[in-house]
Amino acid sequence: MNGVSAGMLVGLIVAGGLGAGIRYVLDVVLMRGRRDAFPVGILVINVTGSGLLGLLTGLGTLVAPDWLAVLGIGLLGGYTTFSTVSVETIQLMRRGRRDWAVVNLVGTFAMAVIAAAIGIVIGGLLPG
Repeated sequence: MNGVSAGMLVGLIVAGGLGAGIRYVLDVVLMRGRRDAFPVGILVINVTGSGLLGLLTGLGTLVAPDWLAVLGIGLLGGYTTFSTVSVETIQLMRRGRRDWAVVNLVGTFAMAVIAAAIGIVIGGLLPG
């Protein structure tokens, strides 16, 4: 492989699978008994994941590059999901909930960007 060690690849795969598993469990817990409701589970997941990635980014050199990749690309990449937001937005529209669809799409993006910015600021303030 060009520039990627086998150990790094395994770390990314394991962390990505773990992140996806955490996303699944958290979404099931948050959406329990809320069939056809606003997809608050994925909203919470994407906003918290963006905040955590912002925090990692803000920490800068305090996090070794390999760990940054495993945690950022692997764990948080597996945890967050833009594709699910896209599909859920279309499903909301198909159910006639255009209001929820707009809130889901615009709200998720706006809150995720704000959470990432807050994470970067907090990470930059931590001693190092």
